[in-house]
Amino acid sequence: MQSAMTKLPRLAAVGLMLCFSGALAAAAPLRVVLELSPPHQTMVDGEVAGLTTALVKDILSHAKLDAPFEVYPWARAYKIAATTPNVMIYNMARTPEREGLFQWIGPIGAYRLGLVKLKKRHDIQINKLDDARTFITAVQRDDYAADYMLQQGFVVGKTLQLEPDISQSWFMLAHGKVDLLIDDPHSIDVMLQQHNLGREDIEFVYFIQALAQQTWLAVNKNSDAALVAKLKAAHQQVAKTEAYRYVLQLPEQPVEGL
Repeated sequence: MQSAMTKLPRLAAVGLMLCFSGALAAAAPLRVVLELSPPHQTMVDGEVAGLTTALVKDILSHAKLDAPFEVYPWARAYKIAATTPNVMIYNMARTPEREGLFQWIGPIGAYRLGLVKLKKRHDIQINKLDDARTFITAVQRDDYAADYMLQQGFVVGKTLQLEPDISQSWFMLAHGKVDLLIDDPHSIDVMLQQHNLGREDIEFVYFIQALAQQTWLAVNKNSDAALVAKLKAAHQQVAKTEAYRYVLQLPEQPVEGL
């Protein structure tokens, strides 16, 4: 039988191990996943950049946290964030289906989305969303715009074409493989340049009211509580800046001429 004296060092060691484990949990590494979606998320000289990315990096700086930025197609980025603790994702719409899967740090962007066509397609006339049912619209897989269109009865392979990212959606439009795509007309200049188009080549034909909203910075629901608290406090600080207010302005009108 062990004496009380021989048990004490072992108990102390167990206590130290528990404290050490707690410290490791509090210092759990953070990852950031995203899709490329100019001008909010871009690549410049091999580094993730863009309007919203600058805010996210500022938040990390205020929180005194370091994290790698990992770029994936949206569906993969979303799956990683939804299933992996201590993974942060942006820009993400806060929908009822996603609510319980994440802890929501704060708004990080604003979008006003609608249907875009090539201007030369005079056969496409959209006065209401139902008018798009006779055409094929490109959307990003697992994006909230895709979810919305599916909820409205659009059918994959018939009236809806799922693409891995916004660049591929623009490629499909530019090459006549789809009739329409969904984007924010205030955020398309990089895509136009990438696909050899000008604003004179495209037309914003229908604004979808239900898709106008702020987007969020979020982390997996099982993420470390101390990490989440730091991020929320840092977001509150960044939200006071002029840069944040500029990015979060929700455009009231489509770009003139689109």
